[in-house]
Formats: sequence, C-alpha cells, structure tokens
Amino acid sequence: MEIKKAIIPIAGLGTRFLPLTKVLPKEFFPLVDKPLLHYIVEEAVNSGIKEIILVTKPGQNLSLDYFKKSIWWVRSRRKKKKEALEELEKLNQLVKKISFSQVFQKESLGDGQAVLMAKKLIKDEACAVLFCDDIVESKTPALEQLINVFQKYRTPVIALYALPKEKLSSYGIVDIKKMEKNLYEIKGISEKPSFESAPSNLAIVGKYIITPEVFHFLEKPSLAAGEIRLAGAFNQMIKRGKKIFGCQIEGKWLECGDKISYLKSNLYLMLKHPRFSPELKKFIKKEKIL
Repeated sequence: MEIKKAIIPIAGLGTRFLPLTKVLPKEFFPLVDKPLLHYIVEEAVNSGIKEIILVTKPGQNLSLDYFKKSIWWVRSRRKKKKEALEELEKLNQLVKKISFSQVFQKESLGDGQAVLMAKKLIKDEACAVLFCDDIVESKTPALEQLINVFQKYRTPVIALYALPKEKLSSYGIVDIKKMEKNLYEIKGISEKPSFESAPSNLAIVGKYIITPEVFHFLEKPSLAAGEIRLAGAFNQMIKRGKKIFGCQIEGKWLECGDKISYLKSNLYLMLKHPRFSPELKKFIKKEKIL
C-alpha cells in the first residue's frame, strides 16, 4: 500500500497571529522567502505524494491560486528581470509533480474534524496528514521517514521529537514502548502534561500517516472540549488494542505555531541562507544588536 495522498488542513483561524491573520492566512506567512505552505508541499512531493487535499475555509482560494502554473507571469517579466524569476520557475516545476483538490471546513472544531472533511476524497486508503505549523529541516524529508515506517508495519505513524523537560507542558506527549532506534509503540497521548507527570520527553509533531480505521474513530461522537481531536481518536484506538507507532524524526523541528516560535524559525533559516546570511550577519554586527 503506497502513500500517494496528503491532507493539509489550513482552515484554522490563526488567532495567535491576530491582527495579521485578519487579512493573510497563516499558511502564507513567509519563512525566509517562501510561505509555510510551500515548504509543506515540497516535503510532500519529495516524499512521493501525488495528490494534495487542502482543507480550507469556504471561499478561500488563495492556496490554489498560489500553486497554479504561472506561465503568463514569467513571460510578461522575462525580458526585464530574468534573474529574479528562478524561484518562480522552481515553483512551476513543483506544481507539475502534484495535483490539488480542495474541501471546505465551515467551522473549526478541531484537527480531527479538519481531517474528516477530506474523507470522501481519501476513500479506503492510508494517507498523510501535514500541518503548516511544523516545518522540519532534514536530509530525508520527515514525511518520508514516516512512510518508511508505515511500509514496514502497516499501522498509523505519528512524528515525534525529543524536547527538554521545561517545554513538555506545551505539547502533546506520548507514553511509549521502545521497539528499535527512533521507533516506538505509542501506549497513550497526554495533552500538555506537567513535566513531572509527562510520560516521556517525546512530543507530537504535526505529521502523521493515518489508515482508514482512524477515520472510523474520528467519527465516533466523543468531543473533547467541543472538538474532534486526532489525539483523542488515537487514544481510543489504543484502548481498543490497536497499534499506533511513533517515529522520532531526524532533523531540526522549526515550529511556526506562535509568534515567538515563528520568529525563531525565521531567524534560524535566515542565518543559514547562502544569499541572506552574510548581509544579515554584517547588519547584526554593525548595529550591535547582539
């Protein structure tokens, strides 16, 4: 069973980034020189995904517009700024490798509900779920690492990342049984535990491989705080004796879910960027910012 489809939920309200998200969806916030959504689509394509299902708010077509092939735009400016269009040409090449479809989420009732909106397009297949808050810098795409685990065990897989104990209370933390290097059987998920009660130091990253059975558990009428949550569905599956695996991903987790994390991720990548880094370092030194 190959993983060829990915669900990308982007119908969230972006309340942590108000007032900017009144006019600009969070998935289009720039991370250096590309929007967050671009990074996620690149990761999907580089992991072998052929079809992306965007879960959006009604009337929100900006994402599909962004990924339309921009032949007319290139032609109209080729003579004037040929050197400035290289990145747009790369985007056009990316678009050739993937197809997009769109479903609407009328109200935000949790990450699980967003995933459920795409069920009719997934049919009876396993698929990926990717959130734009979570970018991973790695040699092997984080999603490909999850797919490799799924191909071996044929069970849902959750991306995990080790955190220091003082940060655990802000994340979903997993109770685990180690199977092999970087691979665990998940015995339960605790939402934002204190570090004293945290079952491990492994936090959930917003990347998953889910099977058709996960949709079944998402449809069960068990709302937590009025929301349908992936973590809740996984916990119910575990209680029923179902296997859920966690893959501790190799790479650097660049969080973009709140303002300070987003700024840190931008700074990290900017200072590593071959084009921008030299000038930024000169500026920081000259202005005595640090």
